[in-house]
Amino acid sequence: MDRPVTPRTLRLNASDNVIVAVDALEPGASVDGVAVTQRIPRGHKMAVVPMAAGEPIVKFGQIIGFASKPIAPGEWVHEHNVEMHDFARDYRFAEAARKEDILPVEQQATFQGFRRANGTVGTRNYIGILTSVNCSATVARYMAEEIRRSGILEQYPNVDGVIPLVHGGGCALDVKGEGYEVLKRTQWGYATNPNMAAVVMVGLGCEGFQIARWKEIYGIAESDTFRSFTIQEIGGTKKTVEAGAAAIREMLPVANRARRETVPASELMLALQCGGSDGYSGITANPALGAAADLLVKHGGTAILSETPEIYGAEHLLTRRAATREVGEKLVELIKWWEDYTTRNKMEMNNNPSPGNKAGGLTTILEKSLGAAAKGGTTTLTDVYRYAEKVTAKGFVFMDTPGYDPVSATGQVAGGANVLAFTTGRGSAYGCKPTPSIKLATNSEMYRRMIDDMDINCGDVIEGVSIEDKGREIFEKVLKVASGERSKSEELGYGDAEFVPWQIGATM
Repeated sequence: MDRPVTPRTLRLNASDNVIVAVDALEPGASVDGVAVTQRIPRGHKMAVVPMAAGEPIVKFGQIIGFASKPIAPGEWVHEHNVEMHDFARDYRFAEAARKEDILPVEQQATFQGFRRANGTVGTRNYIGILTSVNCSATVARYMAEEIRRSGILEQYPNVDGVIPLVHGGGCALDVKGEGYEVLKRTQWGYATNPNMAAVVMVGLGCEGFQIARWKEIYGIAESDTFRSFTIQEIGGTKKTVEAGAAAIREMLPVANRARRETVPASELMLALQCGGSDGYSGITANPALGAAADLLVKHGGTAILSETPEIYGAEHLLTRRAATREVGEKLVELIKWWEDYTTRNKMEMNNNPSPGNKAGGLTTILEKSLGAAAKGGTTTLTDVYRYAEKVTAKGFVFMDTPGYDPVSATGQVAGGANVLAFTTGRGSAYGCKPTPSIKLATNSEMYRRMIDDMDINCGDVIEGVSIEDKGREIFEKVLKVASGERSKSEELGYGDAEFVPWQIGATM
């Protein structure tokens, strides 16, 4: 007779008072020396010691919430018996900072990239159509459609495509306010991202975001790689589409001159993203991506962690790794801004996690943040940036963004990210242009179910694959995709609609 199979669980830290159910736990089973008294879904938590009301819930060796009522061993630990409130965190600035051991250039890994005239390196070679305002979005799309329909792209094999990057703002905003500044930086960041060979900017003409003012601020001149038009000045929709399409036809031979060449991995700027997270995210894919980020830093590159609301409650672990106290304090100031921002908008930081996150086993933002921060690996935090600000530091950096994936990734790409890695447990179908997105599944079941969308399965970490080995696999995949291998989201055509600049402030 076959013996009953003991369901698998994980205790992530010796000080934890909960364990994670790798397999669903049924009442009557015995795990970790505790009798299961309630059904525990896979990815969720079970109490292993008695907890009084108000006592901290500890996972990863850190507080993730507090018992809202007494919890007995063997009980399911989730929203029904867990609450969140603020607690003191000791930031201990820069105590774990270290000088990173960067490999000499001759020992660094390499990839095949497009070296630009300004010295940056692209992993893709796109022509982009940016819009100053939502009122010009349709014209931008028509320009791209005209080029695609003509078949002319077949004559230029080194050009990855023409992409309209449209958005919902650009007017009815304070042109002296924070929202304008963010949009201004975002548009400049996309126009100068190394994955862009050339850019057309199209506007209506009367909007708040004036193209002429934007060009003056950044010293932009009309050239064979930059053209701008306004619908009102050109004379309407049809004439503007024709003018834009003609400009793109002139740009195509210029863009097609780009050739891939061997460059060191130090030219990579990797955006770290997670979305549709679950109870496995902080155990498999996120720490594996962190290991890949550590490898990239060792090879001289840059890794950008973001989503400020999703490091809330874990920021004290990052301030310890800050290169200086000043860098750590910049991060804390972001947390304070977000606390004020959510209060002003009658929200709270614990509005994140999403319903899908909670269904996957994440109970509070503290728990989600501890797992999300693992994407940042273990190296020194070298600098902290505002949303869409140009990233100039090497190594591990942080950029302030919302937790909403498309908005966050848009800021990272504006900052200069030329490749992106995205972990997901529930199954996000996100893609990005002009920066290729690599999807990392946190669990094997979802990976198999959404195989057309997922690039790497990190669920096998549960089966015994080491975090180091999985990190190396991710790093090698990043190099391949950076060299031109298409990610799953690229094969599916994702990326045209995922340009979502952060809109801050009132719409007037």
